[in-house]
Amino acid sequence: MIQIRTMLRSDIDDGMRLKEQAGWNQVAADWRRLLDLQPDGGWVAELHGQVVGTVTTSRFGRVAWIAMMLVDVNLRSRGIGRALMTRALEHLEEHAVESVRLDATPQGRPLYESLGFVPETIFHRYSGVLPATDSAVELPTWPSEGRIDELIALDRAVTKTERGALISRLVTEHAESLRVAEDDRGGVAGFLLARPGAHARQIGPCLASATVGGRLLADAARRYAGEAVCLDIPTAHEEARALVRTWALSPTRELLRMGRGPCVAEDLSRLWASAGPEKG
Repeated sequence: MIQIRTMLRSDIDDGMRLKEQAGWNQVAADWRRLLDLQPDGGWVAELHGQVVGTVTTSRFGRVAWIAMMLVDVNLRSRGIGRALMTRALEHLEEHAVESVRLDATPQGRPLYESLGFVPETIFHRYSGVLPATDSAVELPTWPSEGRIDELIALDRAVTKTERGALISRLVTEHAESLRVAEDDRGGVAGFLLARPGAHARQIGPCLASATVGGRLLADAARRYAGEAVCLDIPTAHEEARALVRTWALSPTRELLRMGRGPCVAEDLSRLWASAGPEKG
């Protein structure tokens, strides 16, 4: 019989095993970050003492994000995913969350639709090895100390979600990747972060105005030339998609952003690349 219990840090190895089955890009640090930011927000499904499924939630005020919905490939279509999702949604309802969001694979979409999620927008993952570039765009590192609130304010304006704890954690973990473009008055017009993945470096989040988003991505292309990378870009952002195509990156995966409850109207014009399917 399937048992659902709270996920612990000691379960990360099992989560990584299921993640590898699915061919996803997350590393152990991504699991640790999720559990550190929301210690009561993850669950595992056990069968005969073996972890056979996972799900995590992240609460950002009235908005929450569901991620790492994984079921052992040999035990799918047995109700394990539904049991995990039901527990996660009950938990979010207990905490008065209004809007629940996730990035769905095509395989997961039918389950999510049956639980009341509706499509919002499509993201395409662009992947490949970045070519050498003669780009003259070179942004300096940015002294995030004392100015993290400016990054959080921009993230809030774009995502319409209170993700301050997440942005702070990503900056702390990957400060060397942070680049910021300033406006004429010295304010933050855009920023970009990146982090290592199991198969490719994830470039994102990249949140920026129309005037600086291309510069941030071009600087990242210069810094990570020769590396395997991936970027999750909204289909609606044609400028970002056109730019990464010039780097010979190809769309390799489709992610359907779905929501349950009041729609969160993020500003896709300033969302050049998301933080990834487990973060939004």
